[in-house]
Amino acid sequence: MKTTMAASCSLVCCGEERESDKAVIVRFSNGSVKNGDRLDFTMYKNADESNPRKKSRRILVAESERLSYVGNNFGAGSLKCNNFCKYYVGVLNKQTMQMEVHSAQLFNMQPVIPADTTETAKPQDTTLTYRDKVDSLIEAFGTNKQKRALSSRRLNQVGSDTLHQAVAKAANTVIDQKGLEALQQEVAETESQGDLALHLPPCNADADRPDNVYLFDDIISPAEFGALEQAGSKMAALTTEELQKMRDDGGSLCVVKHLENMATVGEARDKRARCIFYLSLLLKLARQKSVTRKFGQEEGCPRIIQSKLLKTFTVETFNNGRVQNMVSSSMRAKLAAYSLALLLHMGHMTADLTLLHRDLAITEARMIEVAKSMGLTLTKPARGKSDEAGLRDDHRQASLVLPLVKYDQFMERRKRKKMH
Repeated sequence: MKTTMAASCSLVCCGEERESDKAVIVRFSNGSVKNGDRLDFTMYKNADESNPRKKSRRILVAESERLSYVGNNFGAGSLKCNNFCKYYVGVLNKQTMQMEVHSAQLFNMQPVIPADTTETAKPQDTTLTYRDKVDSLIEAFGTNKQKRALSSRRLNQVGSDTLHQAVAKAANTVIDQKGLEALQQEVAETESQGDLALHLPPCNADADRPDNVYLFDDIISPAEFGALEQAGSKMAALTTEELQKMRDDGGSLCVVKHLENMATVGEARDKRARCIFYLSLLLKLARQKSVTRKFGQEEGCPRIIQSKLLKTFTVETFNNGRVQNMVSSSMRAKLAAYSLALLLHMGHMTADLTLLHRDLAITEARMIEVAKSMGLTLTKPARGKSDEAGLRDDHRQASLVLPLVKYDQFMERRKRKKMH
């Protein structure tokens, strides 16, 4: 009895193989191939060798007498397992009895019918907007939260064409009824108000009394007025020396003026003191660029007042990953309007615009725009010579008189001076 020993075999790893040395493993999507030797395989590679994303792209074509098969390692039809796994195949050299191990990649071969006109790769639609491209990325790779937001936004856009048609039909109806000239006049009057109309206190133009046009409760609510009791009492307790020091240190002129003219005792003094404290906060806020959560703490500002000021007169912005409360130019106009409305209640429906615009650190022209947008009557004493040398510094006054004044095109921009 003889025993036959199997031939020995050793493994050899190809450590420094090139991209062209990789072995190819194919899988046919419509079944197994019986006569694989009758297939003619051809490998195509991308011609752009400088692009790191394209230089590894391959297309494998297998042709037979009946069908042609095509597979690629990129695009929608490629196998995703190539990105997550590494495959190796061993090739036995029968002469040296050494098996060489090569890295391999898989191709999914799909039959191609000559009569089939289906496009395997659609060219990129160059008409897509940036918003559409971002939506496509969210659909493919977005988080669940982003996908829910995208779905919600698209649901809100449903029926937009119908809405546009309804608006166009309604606009044509209004034009036919009122006429084009009347509509143009209304648009001009509306545009003359500018953005200031969005930042004015609630206005009741049909009120029977001047103090009901801009209600005091719309400026300081009853709850906020009650919270100002302690701060107002401190403001009313200021001595004459403290007022003079406030004036010398460049304090708010409106605040100092009303503190000097306060009633001696009674409910009127208490109300005036609370209003002055609230006014001082508005004037201080108007001079800020960014506001922190500690605003007003040194002055003893109640929490309810601090929250209202940040919510009503600041805008939230993001800077270095943090939320900041900023006082924009439109918010300064809003502060000017609310300060002016409060001064009207404190001064029997009359306020000094000159002092106010200086305390707010805005131009006199901007202050006049705010006053005119509120429908106030503007007066300025005649300029005359005082007993001393020089001209007298006359202050412009604003009064609330019924009916309110409607100004024409007061927001028109002045011509800029040419620079030579």
